[in-house]
Amino acid sequence: MQTTGWTVIAMTAVPDKAAAQEVGREQHWNSAYRTKGETGVSWFEETPDLSLQLILETGAGPESPLIDIGGGASRIVDALLRKGWSSLAVLDVSRAAIETAQARLGRDAAKVDWVVADVTGWTPERSYRVWHDRAAFHFLTQPAEREAYVERLRLALAPGGHAIIATFAPDGPERCSGLPVQRYAPQTLADTIGKGFELAGSRRHVHTTPWGSTQAFQFSLLRRV
Repeated sequence: MQTTGWTVIAMTAVPDKAAAQEVGREQHWNSAYRTKGETGVSWFEETPDLSLQLILETGAGPESPLIDIGGGASRIVDALLRKGWSSLAVLDVSRAAIETAQARLGRDAAKVDWVVADVTGWTPERSYRVWHDRAAFHFLTQPAEREAYVERLRLALAPGGHAIIATFAPDGPERCSGLPVQRYAPQTLADTIGKGFELAGSRRHVHTTPWGSTQAFQFSLLRRV
């Protein structure tokens, strides 16, 4: 179903366990944003400096298609729009998170393709030069979920393109927003993503939450070969 600036993956029935998990994730993240607000969640960043730095390192430019996976209400899209990026997409399972970002952007929201979907059940309709994911992949704790994610990554990312995937580091939290996570070192993440990708770089990052605690992340830059 297409609407202006939106691609919506409708979920009208729950025929199996995977679909039930998808609906559960949607409800969980909608509740998180509606109860805590944009700046009340642990992953809030005023300015996503490291993500912007790694995007620059890919060699992609403002006309390159870029998708932010699990982007929700993240402010990376604001920063990229200010830098003149013209082919941006944001995918998130939470409509509430996306509506928060749209309200913040105002008229500029029409410049972005908004996709309401669980990435593990999404069908990409185009290819991208940059795939950015800050803290979505580490919530996929089951092998089948990770395999579905990687399948979408392979379908969506153009040869020579780059994936920036940030997860909790091995010494990072074991849970986030009440959910278990899978922690990764850069090479472990690269091995999980598998064939067809090479680890082009990594960064360790200590994120400070809105209430002053710290979380250890690792950002991996993977090139599609």
